[in-house]
Amino acid sequence: MHAKSVVLLTALTIQGGVLPLPAPQRQQPIDRSLDVRELLVAARGVAPAMCALASDGASNGGWGWDAPTAVVHSDVRASIRNLRSIEIDDDQGRALLDGLSSDDACVRHLAGTLIGRSGDKSFLPPLVTRLGASAPADRAGAARVLGLLADRRAVDPLVAKLRDDNASVRANSAWALGRIGDRGATAQIASLLHDSDMLVRLSSVTALGELPNTDNVEALLRVLKSDESPEVRRTAAWALGQIGSRTAGEGLAAALREDKAEPVREMSAWALAEIHARDFVDALTNSLKGDESESVREMAAWALGEIGVKKAADQLGDAVARDKSSRVRATAAWAIGELNPGRAPKSLVAALRDQDDDVRLKSAWALSEIGDAETVKDITAALKSEQRDRVRQALVRALIETGEGSSDAFKDLLEAKDPETRQMAVKALAGRRGPWPWPWPQPRPRPFP
Repeated sequence: MHAKSVVLLTALTIQGGVLPLPAPQRQQPIDRSLDVRELLVAARGVAPAMCALASDGASNGGWGWDAPTAVVHSDVRASIRNLRSIEIDDDQGRALLDGLSSDDACVRHLAGTLIGRSGDKSFLPPLVTRLGASAPADRAGAARVLGLLADRRAVDPLVAKLRDDNASVRANSAWALGRIGDRGATAQIASLLHDSDMLVRLSSVTALGELPNTDNVEALLRVLKSDESPEVRRTAAWALGQIGSRTAGEGLAAALREDKAEPVREMSAWALAEIHARDFVDALTNSLKGDESESVREMAAWALGEIGVKKAADQLGDAVARDKSSRVRATAAWAIGELNPGRAPKSLVAALRDQDDDVRLKSAWALSEIGDAETVKDITAALKSEQRDRVRQALVRALIETGEGSSDAFKDLLEAKDPETRQMAVKALAGRRGPWPWPWPQPRPRPFP
């Protein structure tokens, strides 16, 4: 088996932002692109157990996610899933520790992952000892595994490694301290924010986000404003959102307006919502209207809905009517529903005729949240032409919530072809209430560094 293949596939199985093992000093940006052809070539000839683990990683770590008669079969999933409840004997423990010193990078990586997943605290003393090893690879690997085990007894030894002469050791030690969650280490971690190595700065910013402390806000704002790496700046915005201090609002708004990197602006919009920066709604509405990036505009729309300032409804309505991106239009419609301005914007009603299914769905949901009786005729008209069952159900819910004036509209729905629509109409006529016709529209999951 080629080592390259194993490294590529096993890397897919690792969850939670573990930093790489030692390599020469790196300053290039992190490459988030994906070459599926390279992955498929690397997968050829790989053992079934490794292929199963790699597939789990590619599916975002969903143990048991695949079908019971998948192409590749292996019992390794069940074994690893139960690893915390299985006692690791001395022989297996020695094999895992020996694996940390293997000349094969994949073996080192997998051995460390298995130790971390085991949760076996008896590994702690030998791992702390390895922090003093002469080889940087051994020190960095030990720091990584100590972070996976997340035992507070490793805090002091890891803090000492923040001054290591090897960048990967410093990076993994900072990351590990963030995983462990001891806020007493924040001052020492913050000392790495100006490290010459990009990965060290990135790991220290990530750790500070995992250890919320308002004392670090000013330092993170300086990183957000001036670090040369877009990845580090993006993570600084995330960390500021995690800390939740409103004093970060001005700096985040400035990054949203001025940063040249799209991911930094997007994360800054998210962070403004996290800190409930009501004083900086104008910065978000300006981005919603004028940012060239679809992702930034959508995040700005989501943030406006989260913050909850009703005056933003008009700008969100403009986005529903005019934005060229269906993703932005849909999220803007959702945000209007979150704001519930009392009267439905005309653009939200007009969006019931949008070509995109999701835009119509979220617009109907938003109208049901607002409950404006003036929209009954438009909702009824939309029901007559709507072909998608989920959207029809959403429109029925909107009628339910618009008051007594909608009663006549339900009579025609009793003969609808869709049984769920008929059921909703019956419940509405009987009791004016029905179950949610589908899970509430939600923005995409919160971003991570």
